[in-house]
Amino acid sequence: MILVFDIGNTETTVGLFDGEALEAHWRLVTDVARTPDEIGLQVRALLASRDVRIDAIDGTAIGSVVPALTEPLAEACQALFGTASVVVDARSRLPITLDVLEPLTVGADRIVNTLAASRLFRRDTIVVDLGTATTYDCITADGVFLGGVIAPGMRTSAETLFRRTSKLPATELRAPERAIGRRTEDCIRAGVVFGTADAVDGIVRRIKAEWPTGRVPLVVATGGLAPVVKPFCTEVERLEPDLTLVGLRMAYELMS
Repeated sequence: MILVFDIGNTETTVGLFDGEALEAHWRLVTDVARTPDEIGLQVRALLASRDVRIDAIDGTAIGSVVPALTEPLAEACQALFGTASVVVDARSRLPITLDVLEPLTVGADRIVNTLAASRLFRRDTIVVDLGTATTYDCITADGVFLGGVIAPGMRTSAETLFRRTSKLPATELRAPERAIGRRTEDCIRAGVVFGTADAVDGIVRRIKAEWPTGRVPLVVATGGLAPVVKPFCTEVERLEPDLTLVGLRMAYELMS
């Protein structure tokens, strides 16, 4: 079994793989203040919750966009499992090409999304990753990352709205029933969720109009908020909420 860690700005997603099967996954708040000892206790507790022994873990892989947390997590994994973690970044030797002007600035999440999409779908793909930011990763069938788009995420937009408007309440982000809200919370949900869905459709159409290969790319949604937004998108064809975790598993197998 292997553990993979997708460290995002807001949440860290942990996946437990037995071979190619994702046996369990957890979402944790990303907290850069945690020490390696605290992280180790948390990982122990996650495994214990599924009755998985420490010695059942053969290795770990880390993809992080929060550098301050990468080393403490790697140290915790080394202490727990006795092996060095595979850390994925733009320098990793993977069968993909970062065909952008500044390849070393490409985030680990976008790298493993490129790896997973090219190996799973084997066709040109736009991966829409709905997290703290909404990213659009443009990937060719042979694993070339062409670049993409970075936009504010749905939760980021909502939290900015709550902070900057004194009378609007913090609201759970779930699917609205209709566009015309009759209560303030419903108005917010409609604006944030439908606004995100329409933005996704609009940006995807612009990307398709510029697609350089002449082929029509597949559009896949992933990330923690993808299940909320995907039903309201006309351009998104597939929902793959665990694509980043799968990409980390693939990276582990290729790099270990």
